[in-house]
Amino acid sequence: MTMKALALGLAGAITISLGAAAQTYPNRPITMVVPFAAGGPTDTVARLIGQSMTQTLGQQVVIENVGGAGGTLGAARVAKATADGYTVLLHHIGHATSATLYRKLPYDTIGDFEPIGLVTDVPMTIIAKKDLPPNNFQELVAFMKANRDKVSLANAGVGAASHLCGMLFQSAIQTVVTTVPYRGTGPAMNDLTGGHVDVMCDQTTNTTGQITAGAVKAYAVTAPARLSTLPNLPTVGEAGMPQLEVAVWHGLYAPKGTPKPAIDRLTAALQAALQDATVKARFADLGTEPVALARATPDALRAHLTAEIDRWAPIIKAAGEYAD
Repeated sequence: MTMKALALGLAGAITISLGAAAQTYPNRPITMVVPFAAGGPTDTVARLIGQSMTQTLGQQVVIENVGGAGGTLGAARVAKATADGYTVLLHHIGHATSATLYRKLPYDTIGDFEPIGLVTDVPMTIIAKKDLPPNNFQELVAFMKANRDKVSLANAGVGAASHLCGMLFQSAIQTVVTTVPYRGTGPAMNDLTGGHVDVMCDQTTNTTGQITAGAVKAYAVTAPARLSTLPNLPTVGEAGMPQLEVAVWHGLYAPKGTPKPAIDRLTAALQAALQDATVKARFADLGTEPVALARATPDALRAHLTAEIDRWAPIIKAAGEYAD
């Protein structure tokens, strides 16, 4: 056999092998990395989506919580994973903001990942311990301005959604208060409901239950319209501060170089999950909803990620809050 014939035969064998792999994918469980602790809002979104995607893919989607460093440890874990479609990342807005927030990342936010699709936009709520004196949003802003050296603003750690919203909040009211970072949403919420810290801005997936139970005092939602789950809670726009409108979007990614057939299968499974009646109902309970299917695509997520990096960079630089 000539060298040319051998090369052609080898190329054909590889093509057949890749084709067979594409047809059988997935043939084992898929790990969905959540770069935050279990029980938090992003973990909740991941478990709802993962359970539905399991039904479509015919293989278990296993949630792996890899918390730490504002979500960058989990993102790095996926960036370095084998690009075979069996490891994916469910991250929120922090994937965009970490590009500016961290002086040096162990991965390239754009270049080391294959976008799969957007998942959901989760509004934020501005809440406080239930005995804080202000009774509405305008009173809260005045109270924070008058007591800037005494008011404490909790968050779930550098890079967390609550940290980002807190920066935006302080920027909007042109007042800097004492920031208290925690190692996760759970501990931050526990101290807020316990009255040990004063204010927090966090996702409806984490705050709706506390608000309806009366465990915290709610002042505003950062959505453009009131939520059906919290109809009495005014929007920041109604309160005269539309620049505080922000949603914590979630996206699904795979390592760079993941074969297109695998990306296509994962995108299809994601879109099926977003149309799942159970997922829609649970999302509604949490004050959010799935994105439109046109946004649950690789191209849409890639464009959105780039735009969000550009949007948040000046806000983070102005706040001067960087992490090593």
